[in-house]
Amino acid sequence: MRSTILSRTRHWLGASALALLVGVGGVSTAFVLTGQAANAQMQNAAQIVVPQAQVQQGFADLVEAVKPAVVSILVEAEAPGRTVQRGGRDFNFEFNFPDLPEDHPFRDFFDQFGGPNGPGAPGGQSAPRRFMAAGSGFIISDDGYVVTNNHVVEDATKVTVVFEDGSEQVAEIVGTDERTDLAVLKIEGEDLPFVTFENDLEPSRVGDWVVAVGNPFGLGGTVTVGVISGAGRDIGGSNYGDFLQIDAAVNTGNSGGPAFNVNGEVVGVNTAIYSPTGGNVGIAFAIPARTVKLIVDQLIEDGTVTRGYLGVSIQDVSRDIADSVGLPDARGAIVREPTEDGPAGAAGIESGDIIIEVDGEQIDDALDLSRTIASKAPDSTVELTIWRDGAETTISVQLQQLDETAAETPEQPTPPQALPEAATALGMTLVPNGDGSGGLLIQDVDGDSPAAQRGFATGDVILEVDNKPVAEPGDFDAAVQAVRDRGLNTVLIKIARDGEARFVGLPIGDTE
Repeated sequence: MRSTILSRTRHWLGASALALLVGVGGVSTAFVLTGQAANAQMQNAAQIVVPQAQVQQGFADLVEAVKPAVVSILVEAEAPGRTVQRGGRDFNFEFNFPDLPEDHPFRDFFDQFGGPNGPGAPGGQSAPRRFMAAGSGFIISDDGYVVTNNHVVEDATKVTVVFEDGSEQVAEIVGTDERTDLAVLKIEGEDLPFVTFENDLEPSRVGDWVVAVGNPFGLGGTVTVGVISGAGRDIGGSNYGDFLQIDAAVNTGNSGGPAFNVNGEVVGVNTAIYSPTGGNVGIAFAIPARTVKLIVDQLIEDGTVTRGYLGVSIQDVSRDIADSVGLPDARGAIVREPTEDGPAGAAGIESGDIIIEVDGEQIDDALDLSRTIASKAPDSTVELTIWRDGAETTISVQLQQLDETAAETPEQPTPPQALPEAATALGMTLVPNGDGSGGLLIQDVDGDSPAAQRGFATGDVILEVDNKPVAEPGDFDAAVQAVRDRGLNTVLIKIARDGEARFVGLPIGDTE
């Protein structure tokens, strides 16, 4: 399983109001309303009517049908001095049975997975070794294409696919995509059992059943059942943020395995778990089928994935930012800066523009925009609906190809030298920025001011106010007053810290 997501553990206690009267040492009475009186009391105008759930007797027939297409993935790689490595990540079982006899039936199992006397133990083997039960996968075509996780097979020198009946076949890595953590393998064969993905037009919903089949802890052929607990999850440590959350038990070794709906269609690829302990706590994440199909098709065709590139640095639109520009809803992605020589800047996209739609599809936040643009083909043209100067406008942009290896390293500015002339505005002491790059340097911030509450700090540089450059404290005051004159009580401020610019909506009140 991918490295677990660690964060503060939250314990949720669900309280159900039970309409039960229990008699203890006395008599309990329950009143039952009948006829019109009952209907009058129980029927509310806004009462929700829930369709009757279709309860199945079990999933045995489904599992029997799909299991031949679910495989285990064994990986060999060079990892000197490491106990077990799984997809490039350390993986150690902690066993506390140091006194097991040598002929004990559990001894081979513990030794295989790096137990007290295993290859990673003192005196054990530390040479490069075969990684056992690295993960899971599933066949998607009768000629032998197999889907799994990238982190299962990354750095592998040899990948072996193990079928349900125990037979093995060495697989070729067709292509991998680190961004979505997907990989495609190829094995030889004809008329192989395979499974299909769910229909994009009728995707599974939160609350639907899911059946996970995989290879947890090397046990193979393990089935767990749960429901889809959430959708569109953005989890830490991933640059892809559109996961299904499921509560079917998923553990180490389930990575790359499928989650099925009740029709035996793949709804997602299991890839990560949330766990403070390393074991299953009922929160697992799967890559949804629509994304898997898009990536897998490209990997099969080209061996790599190409993505559209817009060329902007962006951030989410907060309620304060929306108020500062008159945007009715706090949604979309605000452009911090167009990238130099990027397609967005060439098409006329400016700093402070808020992208609210792409090709008529609503954009919720910065991650949503990133995903949407990445799904577009390089050299294709997209229609961006932007919010600028209090109104919507449309700009056409021809995308370029995203360079996956490009690293952005903001240039660190020389610490600015504050000038003696200073003015106080909205709880901040402002001076012209003395490093020649323009803007106003924040020399001090009142700890009780709205500016301090919004994160403004000494040393920050205010570049723009209401999308207008500022160089003198008077520029700041004039821009704020112009916002007040338009009847707004929040001003949009572009601020820079450590070479990174961002937008903040700052409440200004009705008067000075």
